[in-house]
Parts: sequence; structure tokens; C-alpha cells
Amino acid sequence: MPVPSLLAVFAHPDDESLSAGGVLVRHAAAGARTGVVTATWAEGTERAGELAKALRVLGAGEPRLLGYADARVPWSAPGRARFCDAPLDEAVGRLVAHIRAFRPDVVVTHDAYGGLPGHPDHVHTHRVTVLAAQAAGLAGLYPDAGEPWQPGALYLATHPHSVVPALREVIGERKTVYSVPDERITATVDVRPWLDQKTAAVLAHRSEVARGALPGLIAKLTPRERGRLLGTEWFTRHDLATTAPPGTELTV
Repeated sequence: MPVPSLLAVFAHPDDESLSAGGVLVRHAAAGARTGVVTATWAEGTERAGELAKALRVLGAGEPRLLGYADARVPWSAPGRARFCDAPLDEAVGRLVAHIRAFRPDVVVTHDAYGGLPGHPDHVHTHRVTVLAAQAAGLAGLYPDAGEPWQPGALYLATHPHSVVPALREVIGERKTVYSVPDERITATVDVRPWLDQKTAAVLAHRSEVARGALPGLIAKLTPRERGRLLGTEWFTRHDLATTAPPGTELTV
């Protein structure tokens, strides 16, 4: 059975590599079409350029940018609204256009907590993506955004409660982290065979390395510590179609 095409939707440059870099590489290596939509940062900015380098490592094509400003970095998209402040209908419509143009079998995004850090842009990306993935299949919604296309499933990148202690051994007691009960996990993906590419994609976000954000912490880890932190990716599945077609599962 062919590996399903995969469109990842994340809030910031580097989220794609940290949360789903292994899955993106794995699907691309198996011959599937893969792509990434990023909600914040505009073309021409430093982080958009870093994103382009990371996506080349992941085999995920060119950046697809919604172009809104990061909630905490207004110069990330000069003259544009913060993503969290933009009209919801506008943001959903823009993402619907990307989904209909790409026509993915599977969409991947942040969970309802916004992943481990719970960043407001992550949480809002979850909301917008759930709405857009449903709306993309409805001909009566956003008729100017392309021909309707219904992805078969939406997968939410997350972490189970049971791995948080081990993660804290690596990342320390940095901040509050959000996780879900283990029984909520529906896909556990061992991405260690693709760890070199995933790590390279994370480190391509050089400005985040330089300022000491999570990519900067990862840059200082040993290979063994990187494997513990990045070698597995977890997802919960959210079905979008009444009967999901065959071949809409993440490759695990």
C-alpha cells in the first residue's frame, strides 16, 4: 500500500522539525509527497530562510507561509497582524487553500495543549487546523480557495505522561510542560533511523540555536541524549471523514 501524502501545519519555524521531523523524513523517504505550512513569520525574514533549509533536509519542499506575526515577536511579519489576533475566518480560509492545493491524505499539527510548551501560537494553530481540515472538504465553504478536498485523518503531535520524567532529565526543569494520558496515544513512531536528518533540520534553525531555545539545547546534547529526546514521535488521531479511506495512517 502506498505511503500516504502528508501535510504538516505548525506555528513557527522549527516546530515542524521538533514535533514531526522524523515522520516527515520517513514519509518522504518512502516516496510520499510531504509539505509544511507555517503560520507565522514572513518571507524574507531570517527564520523563514532557516525554515527553507530545514525543509530541504526533511524532503518537504519549499515553505508554505501564512505570513502572520509571532505572538511574541512583532517584527516576524512587519505590517501583518499577530496570528492570534487575525480574523479566524481569514486564517482558516488561507489554510484551506493550502490543503486544497496540496491534497494530502493526512494532516499533522499541534495538539490542543499546543505541545509541550503550550505556546499561544501553537494552541491557535491547533484550532485553525482542525477547522480548516474539516472545511476543506465542504464545497460550500471557501469556494474561492480551490476544489474541495477532504483529508482522511488529522494527527495531533503530542507527548504521553509517561515520557515526561525522561524528557526532564534531558531538558531540565525549564518550564511547565503539557502531556496527555498514555491511552490517548494512537501512533508511536520510532524515528531513530532518521534521527540524523531530524537533528540536522532542528539545527538548521540557527537563530534559535544562538538564542538558547530548544534547538540550542539540542545542539549541546550527546548523541545518546538526542536519541532519548528526539527518537520517538507521538500522535493522537482525529478522524475527519465519516469513513476514513484506506492508507490514511501515519507510517509507524
